[in-house]
Amino acid sequence: MAVCTIHTSTQSLNSRCSLYTPTKTHLGFNQRQVVFYSKRGSSSSSKRGSSSVITCSAGGDSQTIVIGLAADSGCGKSTFMRRLTSVFGGAAEPPKGGNPDSNTLISDTTTVICLDDYHSLDRTGRKVNGVTALDPRANNFDLMYEQVKAIKDGVAVDKPIYNHVTGLLDPPELIKPPKILVIEGLHPMYDERVRDLLDFSIYLDISNEVKFAWKIQRDMAERGHSLESIKASIEARKPDFDAYIDPQKQYADTVIEVLPTQLIPDDNEGKVLRVKLIMKEGVKHFSPVYLFDEGSTISWIPCGRKLTCSYPGIKFAYGPDTYFDHEVSVLEMDGQFDRLDELIYVESHLSNISTKFYGEVTQQMLKHADFPGSNNGTGLFQTIVGLKIRDLFEQLIATKQAAPVEATKA
Repeated sequence: MAVCTIHTSTQSLNSRCSLYTPTKTHLGFNQRQVVFYSKRGSSSSSKRGSSSVITCSAGGDSQTIVIGLAADSGCGKSTFMRRLTSVFGGAAEPPKGGNPDSNTLISDTTTVICLDDYHSLDRTGRKVNGVTALDPRANNFDLMYEQVKAIKDGVAVDKPIYNHVTGLLDPPELIKPPKILVIEGLHPMYDERVRDLLDFSIYLDISNEVKFAWKIQRDMAERGHSLESIKASIEARKPDFDAYIDPQKQYADTVIEVLPTQLIPDDNEGKVLRVKLIMKEGVKHFSPVYLFDEGSTISWIPCGRKLTCSYPGIKFAYGPDTYFDHEVSVLEMDGQFDRLDELIYVESHLSNISTKFYGEVTQQMLKHADFPGSNNGTGLFQTIVGLKIRDLFEQLIATKQAAPVEATKA
C-alpha cells in the first residue's frame, strides 16, 4: 500500500515568500501517481491562490535523471531540445491524444517539459497585476518543485499546461516518469529546491545584439508579431531578465554563450557568431571537452586544405578560465562552416566529446543541417553537450545499478 501526503500552500502576489503549512493523511493507493489540485480565483482579479498536493508513492528506486536548461524566450531552447532528444534516438513529439497545444515533448527515452506550464497567472492576469512571466510571483515554484521531485522519484504527475496560443491555463496532462526528464524554461535554476534536483544544468547565454536578431526572426516569422511589439516586449522584459533569469548562469554546469563575431570589424548584421562553451570543472560524471592539449591555451585557425573557409574564416580557441569564481574550461568557435561534411576534420582534434564512434558529431550535425545554428558554434556545441549528457546519463545509471551489488558484498 502506498503512503500519501497532502500538502496545502498559499501564495501571495504581493510577497516573494510562500506560506507553506503541510498537513498529513494516509490514503491507500496501488498506483504510482501524484495528483495536484489547484484552486484559483479569476486570474485577472484574484491576487491570492491556494493549492493542494496529494503525493502517492509505492516505493522502489527511480532511474529518472533530471536535466535543467535555462534561457530567455527566443534563445534557442527548442532547437537544443530537438538536438538533445535526437542523440538518444527517436523523434520527440507532443503527447499522443492529448492537448494539441501541449508544450511537452516525449521520445523513447526523454520527456521535455516547459516550465511555462507552472505560470500561476495567465496572460490577462499578468497584465492586470503588472508582472511579466519572468517575475517569480507569476510562477508556482511550490508546485514545480513537488512535481519535478515526484517524477525524479518515479511517480507520475498531472502537470498543468500553459497555452501559448490563448495565453490561458489549460487542464493538466499526465506525465509519466521517463529515463531522462528535461525541464526547460526561464527558471529551472532559480528556486534552490528545484536546482538541487538537477543532475546536470545548462544555461544558454545570448548577447543582447544576437538575442534581438533571433527574437525578430522567430516572433515575426513564426508568431506574426510586429517589429514595434517585439522591441517593446524586449524592453519591458529586460529589468526582470537581469534580476531573475541571467543570475542563474552562475549555477550552470555548462554555459553556451553566443556573441557577435570578432572576425568582422564593427559587424552589425549578426549573421556570423562567436560562440563559447564554458564548462565547469569538478562536475561529477562530466569531463570538459578540450582542443589538442588539455589545460593548455590554444588558438587555432583550421582553414586550409582540409576545411573550406570563405570570408571571414573560422577561428577556434581553448583554455582554462574562471567564471563566477569557478574554475572552467572554455572552448570557443568564431565563424561558420561552408561544408558540414568537413566538420570531421575539426571533430578529430577535439577530445572528451563522448562519441560512441568516429565522426558521430559530424553525423549528428549533417542529420540536422536544416536546424538553426548548424553552420556555426551554436549547433556544434549543442550537439556536443547532448552527447555529454548521454554519457552522463549512462554513468549515473551504471552507478545506481552497481550500488545494490556493492551493498550486498558489504
